[in-house]
Amino acid sequence: MNQKTGINDQVTTVTSQPYTIGSVISQDGTTIGYRQYGHGPGIVLVQGAMGSAYNFMRLAEMLADAFTVYVPDRRGRGLSSRPYSKDYCVQRDVEDLSALLDQTGTHFVFGLSSGGAISLQAALSLPTIRKLAVYEPALFVKGAPTAALLRLEKEVTQGKLAAALITGMKATQMGPPIFNIIPTFLLEMLTQRIMEQEEKNGSGEYLPMKVLAPTLQYDFRAVIEMSDKLANFKDLNTPVLLLGGSKSPAYLKAALDTLEKTLPHTRRLEFPGLGHAAAWNYDKQRNPNGQPEQVAQELRRFFAES
Repeated sequence: MNQKTGINDQVTTVTSQPYTIGSVISQDGTTIGYRQYGHGPGIVLVQGAMGSAYNFMRLAEMLADAFTVYVPDRRGRGLSSRPYSKDYCVQRDVEDLSALLDQTGTHFVFGLSSGGAISLQAALSLPTIRKLAVYEPALFVKGAPTAALLRLEKEVTQGKLAAALITGMKATQMGPPIFNIIPTFLLEMLTQRIMEQEEKNGSGEYLPMKVLAPTLQYDFRAVIEMSDKLANFKDLNTPVLLLGGSKSPAYLKAALDTLEKTLPHTRRLEFPGLGHAAAWNYDKQRNPNGQPEQVAQELRRFFAES
């Protein structure tokens, strides 16, 4: 079966892989590539930091029997490989999402982490978004990691990608608890070794860490820009489903607390025992805590409601 989607699309024959590849052109000329799964009302899944469309593969497949699921690679990665630039702001990601929504006629959005923050901002200005679900938008009620961004940008410029990854994980509290007691230089050495091993053995369909590390700049800039704008969401009339896990960092729960009090049309659900990466593929090595089936169940319920 051949399908053609979007503008400037590649025509892909669907055989063993249940998706097609398409692309749209954003307002500033950036090509945004995406995977398309299934049939039905459209949903766009907006990725967070250190991931690509492939990280949402299982979640998309679980929704594909009832929805057409569009999974873009955010700018700077994968099918949307425009290099990072210093003039980046959240509006660029909003424009990317707008181009995909307009071309596909989609009205539902799910955003994870920094992708959740971008999706919230998009819903303020894009009336085409009729329902929005977000999993732990990466927002800081206080103490946005401005210093970490400056350090991260310097490390990326110097080619110290392992150091940049450690800076990012520490600032967002995404590393395991042992990160708090191991000296930073040892963590960087270990991360560098893992990156070298990955380069030698390959990363399958996952984007390698050396490709994703520079994109952290986008995510940090987005999070810092958005963290002082939480009060703006009092004007968001779109129905919003707030999702989170009981094992996630406290600052993410604080952001959900604030959003729950601020958004006029929202409800909130916490998954017992799950963490920040629950919506990603389960992977024994990369993400042993992935539980996309639980997230998919709640998304199906929310987006199917009249």
